[in-house]
Amino acid sequence: MPEGDTVARLAQRMRPLLEGRTLVHGRLNVPAHATADLAGARVLGLATHGKHLLTRLDLGGEALTLHTHLLMDGDWALLGPGKRLPARLVPDVRVLLVTDEQRTAAGLRMPVVELLRTADEQRATGHLGPDLLDPALDVPAAAARLAGDPARPLAAALLDQRLVAGLGNLWANELCFLTGRSPWTPVGDLGEDGVRRLVVRAARALRASAAGTTGYQVTTGNTRPGQEHWVAGRAGQPCRRCGTRVEVVAEVAGVPKDDDDAAGVRRRTWWCPHCQPGPSPLQPAAPPAPRVRA
Repeated sequence: MPEGDTVARLAQRMRPLLEGRTLVHGRLNVPAHATADLAGARVLGLATHGKHLLTRLDLGGEALTLHTHLLMDGDWALLGPGKRLPARLVPDVRVLLVTDEQRTAAGLRMPVVELLRTADEQRATGHLGPDLLDPALDVPAAAARLAGDPARPLAAALLDQRLVAGLGNLWANELCFLTGRSPWTPVGDLGEDGVRRLVVRAARALRASAAGTTGYQVTTGNTRPGQEHWVAGRAGQPCRRCGTRVEVVAEVAGVPKDDDDAAGVRRRTWWCPHCQPGPSPLQPAAPPAPRVRA
């Protein structure tokens, strides 16, 4: 699933094509907005909040926002003047924006397409926690939200967009490794200072990835193919740090199924049992306490 840095990088690519331009064609191929016509709208800017993309428009003096979310299958095709989508992709178009320079942004297989007044953007993003990519991120406030349920498993808390927005499965797994904690460690075990340090680390990692300063979603510092991650996607391989076999389970428990999670998606959890001590589904269940007869 695309993560906050993915969407931020996408917005960076789209800005030179759309920002400040007037649309000569704007169509939304979704039932709720099938009659909407965005021709004549001026693109004021593009913003992101977590995994959500907000394209702000001025249409005849009315401030509108096109809210989209990629979930698992969505994508944007960005085309220069004279370029057309391959015919095989035309049925997948959910958003089609063409500028006065004949540049095209086509949203493909987009599961979330919503046109709303800019004043009502909170309808789309109001349920989200603070965006880790926000330069004005309030770290203590974000940490307090993350630690609000001290018994909650760390990976599940990191993935809950209602607490902090922008982390997906890859980053949650890698951050657990970098913190030296099992993904099932109760958040409260980190302590207040530990949770704050985790928020700072997560924000720095996403920002560096979005900017490309450390390579896209590289956590090891090694940008060579196959060397970018500590544990994510490395089930059965030796830990890069200690050599222990990297383990995996098929599902992260305790993550709410909301509009940041596609129905039926099973998130895997990877971890190194040696470098990340703590609770684990591989640990044998404790034997039942013996009955005491009166």
